[in-house]
Amino acid sequence: MRFRLEVRLTPADVGQRVVIRWRRPAPGDGDQIADVLGILEDADAESFAVRTSGGELVLIPAGRTLAGKGDTAAASPPAQRRARGTGPWRRLMR
Repeated sequence: MRFRLEVRLTPADVGQRVVIRWRRPAPGDGDQIADVLGILEDADAESFAVRTSGGELVLIPAGRTLAGKGDTAAASPPAQRRARGTGPWRRLMR
């Protein structure tokens, strides 16, 4: 099975929750694949700036970005989704 990675983020996504997969420098000579999840604070042709839930601002060069998209599934915390009864276990318990 093959997957195509694409960056679907634009400056219009600033302020939205996003997830970005990128190649970050690893100790030594290699790269390491990492995901960053947070609020997109800035996006241009050169880089993306994402603020994580811990408050860290991660600056990702556009040339190192492998994939990126808006994270609409996490619009509400998991506890709120469960409280509304949308989880499969809630349907079974009714």
